[in-house]
Amino acid sequence: MQITDVVSLEVEDGIGFLIVNNPPVNALGQKVRQGLADGIAAAQADAAIRAVVIIAEGRTFPAGADITEFGKPPQPPALPDVCQIIEDCAKPVVAALHGTALGGGFEIALSSHYRIADKGAKIGLPEINLGLLPGASGTQRMPRITGAGPALDMMLSGKPVPVARGRDMGVIDEIAEGDLRKAAKAYALKLLKMGWGRRPTSERREGFKDMGAYNNLIVERRAELQKKAKGQLAPFKILDCVALAADPSVPFAEAMKAERAAFMECLASDQSKGMIHAFFAERQTAKIPEAKAATPRDLNKLAVIGGGTMGAGIAVAVLDAGLPVVMIERDAESLERGRANVEKVYARNVAKGRMSEAQKDAVMARWTGSVDYGVLADVDLVIEAVFEEMEVKKAVFAQLDAAMRPGAILATNTSYLNIDELAATISRPEDVIGLHFFSPANIMKLLEIVVPAKVTADVVVTAFDLAKRLGKIPVRAGVCDGFIGNRILATYRRASDYMMEDGASPYQIDAAIRDFGYPMGPYQVSDLAGGDIGWATRKRKAATRPPEERYVQIADRICENGWFGQKTGRGYYRYDGRVSVEDPEVLEIIAAERKRAGITPRDFTDDEIIERYFAAMINEGCNVLDEGIALRPLDIDVTLLYGYAFPRWRGGPMKYADMVGLDVILKRIESYAAEDAHFWQPSPLLQRLVAEGRTFDDLNKGN
Repeated sequence: MQITDVVSLEVEDGIGFLIVNNPPVNALGQKVRQGLADGIAAAQADAAIRAVVIIAEGRTFPAGADITEFGKPPQPPALPDVCQIIEDCAKPVVAALHGTALGGGFEIALSSHYRIADKGAKIGLPEINLGLLPGASGTQRMPRITGAGPALDMMLSGKPVPVARGRDMGVIDEIAEGDLRKAAKAYALKLLKMGWGRRPTSERREGFKDMGAYNNLIVERRAELQKKAKGQLAPFKILDCVALAADPSVPFAEAMKAERAAFMECLASDQSKGMIHAFFAERQTAKIPEAKAATPRDLNKLAVIGGGTMGAGIAVAVLDAGLPVVMIERDAESLERGRANVEKVYARNVAKGRMSEAQKDAVMARWTGSVDYGVLADVDLVIEAVFEEMEVKKAVFAQLDAAMRPGAILATNTSYLNIDELAATISRPEDVIGLHFFSPANIMKLLEIVVPAKVTADVVVTAFDLAKRLGKIPVRAGVCDGFIGNRILATYRRASDYMMEDGASPYQIDAAIRDFGYPMGPYQVSDLAGGDIGWATRKRKAATRPPEERYVQIADRICENGWFGQKTGRGYYRYDGRVSVEDPEVLEIIAAERKRAGITPRDFTDDEIIERYFAAMINEGCNVLDEGIALRPLDIDVTLLYGYAFPRWRGGPMKYADMVGLDVILKRIESYAAEDAHFWQPSPLLQRLVAEGRTFDDLNKGN
């Protein structure tokens, strides 16, 4: 019996199979919700059906809500109502899970009376990743079974867990062997034979056995969130709802209304809008113009030049993708260090129980090393990761040009340098591309794919294909100093330095940026990365620095003392291991530099620090867009989110600008221009958008 286009009901030996078939992930759109509600009603009315199994076709049990419906007028039936209809069914209902039963899909399962799952399935409540909370009974039904701890772990992390863990928690009753439908049928028949009828989750109380521990854990988690999620809405709403679940004075129906109200509050918030934007943006960056014109080249064997921190991280990323990798170093001693850098990553995994010694050995068997470029003759793509100096890279590329076969791709991991200049030094500039990994390269998700002028389209799409295989989020960037991320970083860091020289301390600036949502402020980041890196870049650019550009020398004075940050024990902060404290001597250096520059310091409010910092970031983002360095505003958002720790719940700088108002941002920049017209030049793109009443979201949509 076809209930709706995407839900059907089949009867077999007294078991009614309510089947969802809404590819690709069986999202719980209106037709699925209506089909489930009507299907339960049909099963109840059919005397031949003694129990119901909710199951899905395709690759997964419903993997969550249909996000495309968010922000649109509600289309009944609402998911909480469907969940209640399932639980109220007069006949036993079994949810049969496979694939990834997430969010609303898992709430459907929790509303069923019993749950059986394929052994490879995963379950989860990932709504927090969209700035939301489980809004269809997850915060109420799960803690009734598991208690507060496991429920909060799942909801606050947003991470799916294997069904074996779900069985340990009590939310999975049985793990199926073999065919899921056959196993679910056998399980339902067993329930009937044993006389086990309905088991409404809302009436379960196992999770409330130790109310003292339950309530103490709520208090502990609230204190943790005050430190880790300050300013965020959804985590605290989740905590409130889980606390409410165990309040004996609040009926289940009332708690459900409170959960739904909290969900709707989160959904209406800028935080959720930002996170939903980020969710879709990271899936859009791979849509590039070259994909229409070419197909990827084959990639079966890769090489990395350099075995330092970056080269080793790249090698690990390649090995983790199941590909063989050749590492080239200048001498045997350096090569041995490179191998050790790779191997210690896997040794840590073994020590932490993430892999066995045999698995480590199998991965390392795909690693080979050499000091001879001649071994690269059969390599499909090489990634150069040597010292960030143009002449050094040119020398490496000359050897690669001679050693590698025609059609092989030559990639550079440069963070700043002109790839067009580098490509022009060899005989095949059409095969040269930038692959800017972020450190640690085996962990950081962002990969800037830098497209030089002469590269062919198939090389570009091959790079995007490689990013997918490596599990990276790729962003297409044009050639300029710093590409997308580092170019914008240099600009907002200058704005920060101007505020520091004008009167704000680096410690106040760092604190304000942390309060905005970053894990660290810019001066903490500088100390972590190493002040000598920025110092070398400043010296490289000194000859081409415009005479009208204001140059703050505070960082140079700190570096001249040999204070390069954490690795030297001093930078902007003093360090005892990784524990940092403010440094009075740094404040003395800053005061001396203000005096030298003839600046009378003034006070800055935290709000003013935030407004200037992000006005500079957004304005330079506009310039990057206007010059075609980035394809769309969303590419800038993804770059800053995944490479520079912009708080995800704010969506990225361009989304944040839309929410603040582009006219507001422009007015701020125009007011700052009165004190420094060179630095605070409003971007022509920003001026056009404001004049035309358009937003960055309009540009993302091609409007």
